[in-house]
Amino acid sequence: MPVRTTGTTPRLAEHGTPSMDSTRAFIGDVKRLVIKVGTAVVTRSDGRLALGRLGALCEQIKELNLQGFEVILVTSGAVGLGRQRLRYRKLVNSSFADLQKPQNELDGKACAAVGQSSLMALYDTLFSQLDVTSAQLLVTDHDFKSIEFRKQLSETVQSLLSLTVVPIFNENDAVSTRKAPYEDSSGIFWDNDSLAALLALELKADLLILLSDVEGLYSGPPSDPKSRLIRTYIEKHQGEITFGDKSRVGRGGMTAKVNAAFNAAKAGIPVVITSGYAPENILKVLQGEDIGTLFHRDAHLWARSRDVTAREMAVAARESSRNLQALSSEDRSKILLDIADALEANQEQIMKENEADVAAAEQAGYERSLLARLALKPGKITNLANSIRVLAKMEEPIGRVLKRTELADGLILEKTSSPLGVLLIVFESRPDALVQIASLAVRSGNGLLLKGGKEAKRSNAILHKVITDAIPDSIGGRLIGLVTSRDEIPDLLKLDDVIDLVIPRGSNRLVSQIKESTKIPVLGHSDGICHVYVDKSANMEMANRIIIDAKVDYPAACNAMVCSICLSLIFI
Repeated sequence: MPVRTTGTTPRLAEHGTPSMDSTRAFIGDVKRLVIKVGTAVVTRSDGRLALGRLGALCEQIKELNLQGFEVILVTSGAVGLGRQRLRYRKLVNSSFADLQKPQNELDGKACAAVGQSSLMALYDTLFSQLDVTSAQLLVTDHDFKSIEFRKQLSETVQSLLSLTVVPIFNENDAVSTRKAPYEDSSGIFWDNDSLAALLALELKADLLILLSDVEGLYSGPPSDPKSRLIRTYIEKHQGEITFGDKSRVGRGGMTAKVNAAFNAAKAGIPVVITSGYAPENILKVLQGEDIGTLFHRDAHLWARSRDVTAREMAVAARESSRNLQALSSEDRSKILLDIADALEANQEQIMKENEADVAAAEQAGYERSLLARLALKPGKITNLANSIRVLAKMEEPIGRVLKRTELADGLILEKTSSPLGVLLIVFESRPDALVQIASLAVRSGNGLLLKGGKEAKRSNAILHKVITDAIPDSIGGRLIGLVTSRDEIPDLLKLDDVIDLVIPRGSNRLVSQIKESTKIPVLGHSDGICHVYVDKSANMEMANRIIIDAKVDYPAACNAMVCSICLSLIFI
């Protein structure tokens, strides 16, 4: 569990500002969490209970209990469940003549009273099957006005958690004195979303998860194709989001969730809004996966000053590359030397992030070959830094005359080397590839957009930060852009007027898909085998060393020798 390492400070304190989409790894240590499940998750569209989703929720809480987390549940659904049951009873007990009369809306408080016992009976049944004990705690807005109540509440919950009991909270709508629309300036909480935020603060939770019927917070109604999922919420989003209709059930909806999440995050409690429909989303949040929308007090430090579109990212890389090309060869070499020094200076932080990536990949069951490529072995950062220093001393690659032809008297045609422009490179799980590609781009004056494998997201994030921090402000901090979501790739592949070359480093299928999806030139590859050819005139001792090194030194690398039949050529 990358966000649950005890005895350490949150990674933000260690590493500074992460990229916008890698923030889940920077939530910090989580021991106690509050989970709020909305009515739209608890019930189906016909008003009946969604037993499958509730079962999956209880199974996740069981797993969290086994892992040592302290889980507090806030649940909605009592009113909806009670309304469904009372309608049924009314239908059964009504005459045909009664049914012809206008039907009055059922009293909400009566629905809450009937539904609450049914809801808790269901939770108790599900948890009992999993050998988990739960407890019911009903509260009202008025209760929290008492300091003694708050103190007793904290003590009771602490006692339950110490016994590995799951406290289940709900607002006691049956006796609440507040009336619709419930929200007023004097209220302490207005719905179960704000109650969950209040409880997270009162009970000193480390994380609040609000489960919804959509993937997270969108810029507009989720049904609108133009709406995009907001991964990290910052305060400026308040004036930019268009909320859709209120929840089909309950009285909250996304507006209530955002208000609750914003207030909790401002008080120092990280919040994630995510879908309660996915069976393992809670576990994924705690594993650091980038799902849903994160609210965090320090989010403004992580996020860009404004959301950067694919085009803006590419244009920024192009502008920064032109500034880079205007520098002298010595100045560009100096940037590389600074990058090499920065890598060595931040070696401990880089290795910690890489170890977290490797641990997560092992837990996910990735193949050994991928784990080998993912891991940065001891001394790897030093080797990378030394390679960069060698690159800095190499011959100037820009403006070299490669060919000169005299076409006529006084008319000379010259072929000179020049930067390609902006490159989009999609590469595999090797985080050291990011360093190598970025260094070559700086030396040759090219702008970069990099998309690494998701299994190396923490390593890539810290390496990208270290490298870009070493680039002078006069060049521009967005010379090298880090694409953190696969969803951005299709938009980037449409930018044939800005991006000059795409280089996919991966499977043949990946290369083929990219070629079919863009008008940008693609430097791809087909299936192939890495051969070593040894001529009969070669020095056999040297050939032996070369072949053994090519196969044994780093067998997981994509350019490790594959064709073992070459060995027989030694004896020709």
